[in-house]
Amino acid sequence: MPSNDTPSNDKHPDFEARLDQLREEARATGRVSGRGVDVAGGPIPAGSLQPAKPGYYGRPVVRPPVWEWQIALYFFVGGLAGMAGVIGAVACFRGHADVTRAAMWLAAAGVMISTVLLIWDLGRPWLFLHMLRVFKPKSPMSVGSWIVSFFGACAVPSAIAFELDQRHLIPAGSGAALALHVLAVVLAVGTGFWGMFLATYTGVLIGVSTIPAWFSHVRLLPAHFGTVGLGSAVAVLELLGFRLPALNALGFLAAIVETCVWLLLELRHHGAVDRAVHEGRSGLLLRSAGLLTGPAALILRAAGSIGAGFWPATLLADAAFLVGGVTHRFGWIDAGHASGRDPEAVFASMQPEPPTAPSPPARQ
Repeated sequence: MPSNDTPSNDKHPDFEARLDQLREEARATGRVSGRGVDVAGGPIPAGSLQPAKPGYYGRPVVRPPVWEWQIALYFFVGGLAGMAGVIGAVACFRGHADVTRAAMWLAAAGVMISTVLLIWDLGRPWLFLHMLRVFKPKSPMSVGSWIVSFFGACAVPSAIAFELDQRHLIPAGSGAALALHVLAVVLAVGTGFWGMFLATYTGVLIGVSTIPAWFSHVRLLPAHFGTVGLGSAVAVLELLGFRLPALNALGFLAAIVETCVWLLLELRHHGAVDRAVHEGRSGLLLRSAGLLTGPAALILRAAGSIGAGFWPATLLADAAFLVGGVTHRFGWIDAGHASGRDPEAVFASMQPEPPTAPSPPARQ
């Protein structure tokens, strides 16, 4: 029996007439134009089809990310540590043992801090160990947990081995000293190898998600994250006192690439799909970060390269890049939150691309 609040079909004769009209239209044309019917007391509230509320009654269509500041710092510290390992491995073969030792300690400290931040975000320490019980090649999160583990297994003992080797605690010329040196070099190579993946896999991790603002830049994010990690590692090493032409060149490279990334994000918009990257708080964070790691760092580094009297500008470039690198990570996490809560962005990302006009046949 219908309740007093639910109208029956007898009280609303237009209800069945409208349904018959919709059925006939669908049968004849294969589609339905105009509105359907609103049933008072039904599971779909009246007026829910208004365009002012896109999505499921204006609620998110996909689940927004739950990551907070711990993961933003994890992305930054992990990228810095990974690229520090790469720099240390290259410096090892270029004969800069002091740079290698500092880079390996930077990598070791970074992976330990990253592990703490990751476990902090998970909430329970043993959850990280549970992630290592299986290996899923198609899961960036599973692959990432193994990358962190392999990187740490190389970076920490490599830093200790280089410290012992540089302090000559073992008599030079002995077999033990030679074995220690070889072990340090092998571990440095392993640190550099896994460091490349550690610095870039986080870009892949968010790029393959269901968040429109992230997956619309899936090809850009890994290289962008790796470049920010490279520039940040260079900045820390230079602030520690290592002023080498090679490090300065890497700093220039990172600033040039980040300037191009900033211009690309400013000029290339995807409409509602990635408006979180350009609007609101997340847009402000990403735009500010792009200015710091790109044009600001590039101009300051160029000024610092003019002469010996301008070297403080290089330190300012390093500071600007570090601040921008941290801001970048927070900006992308915030953009993920905003985009995940925006159902219009999700629906816009599902629209098929307009077909391209067929090229005319070649003339014989």
